[in-house]
Amino acid sequence: MEALKLFDQGHQWYVFGRDPEKPEKIIDTNQFMVVDGDKALLLDPGGIEVFSTMLASVLKYLDIENITDLFASHQDPDIISSLGMWDQVLPNARLHCPWLWEGFVRHFGMSNIEYVPIPDEGGRIELNTVELELIPAHYLHSSGNFHIYDAKAKILFSGDVGAALEPPGSDLFVENFDLHQDKMRYFHQRWMPSEIAKKDWLNRVRKLDIQLMVPQHGRMFKGDDIQRFFDWFEKLEVGIAISNR
Repeated sequence: MEALKLFDQGHQWYVFGRDPEKPEKIIDTNQFMVVDGDKALLLDPGGIEVFSTMLASVLKYLDIENITDLFASHQDPDIISSLGMWDQVLPNARLHCPWLWEGFVRHFGMSNIEYVPIPDEGGRIELNTVELELIPAHYLHSSGNFHIYDAKAKILFSGDVGAALEPPGSDLFVENFDLHQDKMRYFHQRWMPSEIAKKDWLNRVRKLDIQLMVPQHGRMFKGDDIQRFFDWFEKLEVGIAISNR
């Protein structure tokens, strides 16, 4: 599994992905980790199929007892079906997840980890010196959904927003936005159901100082490409499964 440090100024951000050993028909995912001293948070830690590779990759950077928190943006299996495995190796950790999905997420196995429900209006996750903001992203695509913003690092974890489905070995960063649009279009049109939700999210994130936007699938956005994505997404018609019937 490829790993890259994205930020290192007092605390660190890492991305893990592009796993060449994942089963062929399993969707490719990006997993993220925030490390702040002796505390670490895993963001959308992945499906059960990538658990062993993800764990081995994370342990290259810290001891397992330093993983104190997990975050699941919503209930999909590619995000959190590894929960039962993490539950065995992280008995004292906390899982921050929308309140709406507790009864669903527990089906993945959860006997030890503490479930911390996120209210609809959002909130914060505090590590040591870092306070991460939970940005409501309901219906993008899940009806209970959150993103994470780090004001110090100026990083937005955007979940499925900004996602693209690409072949194995693709680059980690968007290098040509015009060419990348076609890789995102159908995913966003089909999986994002609500114009109201899209506009609400855009109103929130346009107010933030973002230097890096990191989705859970596909490539990451930096610099001017972040604003290009916002403008592109604003104009894009979503919910096409209904409009095209």
